[in-house]
Amino acid sequence: MKPMPHGRNAMLWLSLAAALWLTALPAKAPAQPAEEVPSGPTKLLRYGDISKDRVVFAYAGDLWIASREGGAARRLTSHVGDELYPKFSPDGKWIAFTGEYDGNPDVYVISAEGGEPRRLTSHPSNDIVLGWAPDGKNILFRSDRFSAPPGRFTKLFLVSPQGGTPKMLPVPRGDLTSFSPDGTKIAYIETSQEFRTWKRYHGGWNLPIAIYDLKSNTYEELPTSKGMDMFPMWHGNAIYFISDRDGVMNLYSYDLASKQTKKLTDYKEYDIKWPSLGSDAIVYENGGVLCEYNLASNKAREIPIAVHAEGIEARPEFKNVSQNIGSYALSPSAARAVMEARGNIFTVPAEHGSIRTLTTEHSSVHELNPAWSPDGKSIAYLSDKTGEYEVYTRPQMGGEETRITSDGGIYRYGPVWSPDSKKLVYWDKLHQLWYVSVEEKKPILVDKSEYGDISDASWSPDSLWLAYSKPHRRGSSDVFLYSLGTKKITKASGGFYNDGNPVFEPTGKYLYFISTRYFYPSAGQLDQRYNYYTTDGIFAV
Repeated sequence: MKPMPHGRNAMLWLSLAAALWLTALPAKAPAQPAEEVPSGPTKLLRYGDISKDRVVFAYAGDLWIASREGGAARRLTSHVGDELYPKFSPDGKWIAFTGEYDGNPDVYVISAEGGEPRRLTSHPSNDIVLGWAPDGKNILFRSDRFSAPPGRFTKLFLVSPQGGTPKMLPVPRGDLTSFSPDGTKIAYIETSQEFRTWKRYHGGWNLPIAIYDLKSNTYEELPTSKGMDMFPMWHGNAIYFISDRDGVMNLYSYDLASKQTKKLTDYKEYDIKWPSLGSDAIVYENGGVLCEYNLASNKAREIPIAVHAEGIEARPEFKNVSQNIGSYALSPSAARAVMEARGNIFTVPAEHGSIRTLTTEHSSVHELNPAWSPDGKSIAYLSDKTGEYEVYTRPQMGGEETRITSDGGIYRYGPVWSPDSKKLVYWDKLHQLWYVSVEEKKPILVDKSEYGDISDASWSPDSLWLAYSKPHRRGSSDVFLYSLGTKKITKASGGFYNDGNPVFEPTGKYLYFISTRYFYPSAGQLDQRYNYYTTDGIFAV
C-alpha cells in the first residue's frame, strides 16, 4: 500500500510560498580553475570509430578526432544540434555521421580534416549511420521511414557520399549491420536494443545475428546464447560482436570456418558499448573511456584522449530553482519549511525571514529527502557525496554536517525522525527497514520483505516502537509492530486484507491504519461489469 500524505506535508500553501521565495535564489556551481586539467583521459567519449592512424568520436554532441595513440583531440563539428555515430570511409579521408543541422537526424559526410558537412538524406524520419560499403562508394544507414508507428522497426539503406536517392537493401528489417569484406553479404540484426538497460533479455526483441547473401538471397543465423548478442562486425573470416551471455557485455568472435565462438575480453564491471570495426582494430567505449582491441595481437588498451572543450557547463552560474523543488517538510512550529531543490537543501520562511542554503559545497553531490527534527534543532537528509546514499544531519541554522551511516551500498529512502529527535528510520531498495541512533551511529535492521518495499514506517509517541506494513506473497500488505527494547516483531493486522499506512494516535494507546476491506460492487453502465468504488477505510487496534 502506498504511503498517504502526512498531515503536516498536506499544507501545500507553504510549499507554494517557498517556491516564490526560491524564484530569486542563486544556486552556484563551483568549477575548476581554468589552469587545472583533470587527470587521466577524458570520460564520456562515445560512438567511436577507428582508421589506420586516427579515432573519431562524439563528445557533448559534437564530433572530435584524435590520434590512435591518444593525446589532445581536435573538434570537427560545433553545431547546437547533435552530431553522432561517426564512421570513417575505408580510405580514412571522409567521415559519415548523423547530424541535426536542419533539425532532423539525417546522414552527412565531412572531410576527416574538417570543413563543410554535406547533407545526403532529407527524410523526416531518423537516419542513423551504420558504416560504409567496403568499396567506399556508399554509406550504410538505418531508417524508420517505413515504420508504422515511427520507431517500431528500421530498414537498411545505401546512399552515395555524393548524394542521390538512397537504395534499400533487400531485407525486410535491419538494424546494426556490417558488410562482408567483398561486399556480397551482410551480418546484421533485424532489431537491436542497444539503448535498453535490461540485461540478458530473452524475449521477442532479442534476435540473433544473421548472415544474408545479397546475391543468392540466402539467410543463415549465428548460434544464439542466453544473453543478448549485438553489433556484428565482419572482418576476414570472422564475425566479431558483443554479448552479455556471461553477465557483462564483452567482445566475442565467431569463426565462420570452424563455427566456434571465442571470448576475447573479460571486463567484469562495465559493459563494452558501441564497438566499431576498423581495418586492423575495434574501438569501443568501456567505463566512459575509449579503448582499442588490436585484431593482430588480440590485446586491448585504453586510448588516453584529452578533450579540451569550452566547458561552458562547468562555469559558475546562478540558477532559478523554484521549479525544481523535490521533497520538503515543515519545521515543528510551521514557521519555516525545508526542501530539496536541484540537489541542495534550503530552508525558507513562511512569512518573514531569510532563505538559508544548507548544502551547496559540491555541485556534483545530490542531497535529498530533508526532514526537520521534532525539537526543531536539526535537519536530516540523504547525500551521495561518498558515492552511495548515506544519512546525514546538520543544524537547521547551518554549520557542520554529521554523517550518521557509513554502510551505504544500495539506494535508500527516508529518513524519518523519532519524536524524541534521537533516532532516524529509513528503508532501501533491498526491501529492508532500518533505524539508527543519531548518537551511536550504528544502523539496526528492523525487518526485510521478499516482495516489496517497507516504506510507511512511523514512530510511537515514546519513540520505543515502530509501526509499518510489509508486503507478502499474495500482493497485499500486513501491519507489524517492532519493539526497540526487545527487538521483537508483532503482527498487528489479520493478513486477509490489504493493510498499510499505520500511525499511532497521540497517546500511543491505539494504532490507526488504512485497510482495503469494503467490497460493495456496483454494476457498470456500459458493460454491466462490477466496479468497486470505495474499498478503503480507517481502522484501529
